[in-house]
Amino acid sequence: VQLQASGGGLVQAGASVRLSCAVSGRTLSRNVMGWFRQAPGKEREFVAVISSSGGSTVYADSVKGRFTISRDDAKNTVYLQMNSLKPEDTAVYYCAADRGVVVTIDSRAYDYWGQGTLVTVSS
Repeated sequence: VQLQASGGGLVQAGASVRLSCAVSGRTLSRNVMGWFRQAPGKEREFVAVISSSGGSTVYADSVKGRFTISRDDAKNTVYLQMNSLKPEDTAVYYCAADRGVVVTIDSRAYDYWGQGTLVTVSS
């Protein structure tokens, strides 16, 4: 299973960015999918998760109301729409797939990880 994250870049505060995570080697519809991020000098943290059906989502408090996770199983792709970006959102963003069926924010539960895409938000 391979996950390929893309869409990062340098943006100004207040801008919007959409990250994509293309999944290959496994049918996406069987996976809980999550986004995590790691800022310089900090530990990796949970951002958002979507259930295998797409009917359930959970967000970190820091991004709630600004970020939206979605999935297109026909394209085997998961998205993270990020609006009203802040400098503190600067991080490498990782997508991850969990073979289980329980929605979880614990990174240890995820079985497959993408390589990460850097989002830099300037003030």
